Amino acid sequence: MTPADLNTVREHLASRVIGQQSFVDAMLICLLSDGHLLVEGLPGLAKTTAVKALAEAIEGDFHRVQFTPDLLPSDLIGTDIYRHEKGEFEFRPGPLFHNILLADEVNRAPAKVQSALLEAMAEHQITVGQRTYPLPPLFMVLATQNPIEQEGTYHLPEAQLDRFLMKARVEYPTREEELKILELDARQVKAEPKPPARRLSQSDLFAMRQAVADLYLDPKLNGYVVELIQATRNPKAYDVDLARWCRFGASPRASIALVRCAKARAWLDGDNFVSPHHIQAVAPEILRHRVLLTFEAEAEGISTDDFVSRLLSLVSVP
Repeated sequence: MTPADLNTVREHLASRVIGQQSFVDAMLICLLSDGHLLVEGLPGLAKTTAVKALAEAIEGDFHRVQFTPDLLPSDLIGTDIYRHEKGEFEFRPGPLFHNILLADEVNRAPAKVQSALLEAMAEHQITVGQRTYPLPPLFMVLATQNPIEQEGTYHLPEAQLDRFLMKARVEYPTREEELKILELDARQVKAEPKPPARRLSQSDLFAMRQAVADLYLDPKLNGYVVELIQATRNPKAYDVDLARWCRFGASPRASIALVRCAKARAWLDGDNFVSPHHIQAVAPEILRHRVLLTFEAEAEGISTDDFVSRLLSLVSVP
């Protein structure tokens, strides 16, 4: 399998979403790396549209769940239904048993719902009573959240944040992109959007994932990845400002994510091996939700992206 085999997916995404290239790339990288994606952005920036377009281009089931404060775990997991004709309970699967799940405004659901989602993301299974049900081989959660409207929201647990392979940020479009958005909307008013010419089969997707996993990565770059993550835990050894800004560093899961996503980035670029710039390209999305900043950093207006940028400039490349 080659990156050209993803062309139908890319073309369909381009026909539905204008701009937002970093967001689209993050979706594809997570898809190829068998990971989940957290998307943060203001309302109206095509987050839901992009996720639905991705699901349309892939062979599998898609379900969207609007997270609300009154959502129950059974609304995600499913529930046991009593069948009078059989005289026994029968499990009816919920939305989590679909291949691609859009968790819209994920931070609006209470703790019990978050824990149900966490088990699915972490263990690839669902537990109902005394029974455990495996999820389908292709299972991907794409969750969205609004960065400004915090009324009626719940803070996502750090354990759950760490389960997201990447965190993408969606920004406002440029003037030229917004003009194209208006043109696209005018065309869609006149005619329904066309479905993709061919949906990517799950067998082809799994073959792509294997090709990504087999991509060559020099052992020295493993050392570079570990050095980057170690620097988030012991910033004093690298820089005074890093030490002032960082409260908690990233877990070993961040090291694994950096390697997996760097391989996917290199494969998408058509390269036969991973280079340092591939690691640096995915580092912001990997560390954005895993590094906790100090109150001093927040008071100075320092973001996690600022922290990662300084980190990359200080840790030497092998």
